[in-house]
Amino acid sequence: MKLVPGGRAIAIMYHDVVTGEPASSGFAGPGADIYKLERDEFGAHLDGLRVAPSTVDGGGLATRAKPESAWPVFLTFDDGGVSAHTHVAPLLEARGWRGIFFITTDRIGTRGFLDAEQIRDLARRGHVIGSHSCSHPRRISDCSGDELRHEWADSVAILSEILRAPVETASVPGGFYSAAVGAAASRAGIRVLFTSEPTMRIASIEDCILIGRYGVWRGMPTAITGRIAAGERAPRWRQSAWWTIKKAAKSIPGDPYAKVRGLLLARRA
Repeated sequence: MKLVPGGRAIAIMYHDVVTGEPASSGFAGPGADIYKLERDEFGAHLDGLRVAPSTVDGGGLATRAKPESAWPVFLTFDDGGVSAHTHVAPLLEARGWRGIFFITTDRIGTRGFLDAEQIRDLARRGHVIGSHSCSHPRRISDCSGDELRHEWADSVAILSEILRAPVETASVPGGFYSAAVGAAASRAGIRVLFTSEPTMRIASIEDCILIGRYGVWRGMPTAITGRIAAGERAPRWRQSAWWTIKKAAKSIPGDPYAKVRGLLLARRA
């Protein structure tokens, strides 16, 4: 299935999957912990899916393992926490599925994060590896041109060296997408960039396809994933409405978004 601007796709945005201790995988702290699902909780989300998810071929801008639906459904995992290897991949593979894992390259091999061999192993097993920037800057949209070149080009180079293969897929850290962020990603050779905007419509910037994502957080009703993947309007509309509020908060200097995020995520989709 070809990915083209104006087409449709649904991507679900996960982060870490843990058993008990949130700090065991990925970034630490209350803001990160919101997105960390318990293993059984994540399994229940997967059980609610009614179609097999796709992965993406960045160079060909096409999906692999086409699902039985009118649009591809992607399961993506941000940050590069070690649970991608210990929990997520086995649960996906038990169902015959594969995921897309976005790696924060400065964290490779550090406590709670994937090491190089685990990244290679995920790729050997058929999962897609992409960039989540080098440092996961707090607001990547505030980075200078040189900083953006570093975040995208250097992270892609590191991952390509680990995999001995081109890396052409990425996701925007923190949801702080801007035209400059997208253009820098395209110039770094990224051909498919996942944002955090909850939308089905595929867009583009320069030579890069842009795909939005619907977020998942701890305590969210597990049936919601399947409903979003099926294209139901109500859960998608609610996330779009929240996104509009969060986007407005993110545009204000400082970090007012941090103050409203807890209130937004305490809601139930």
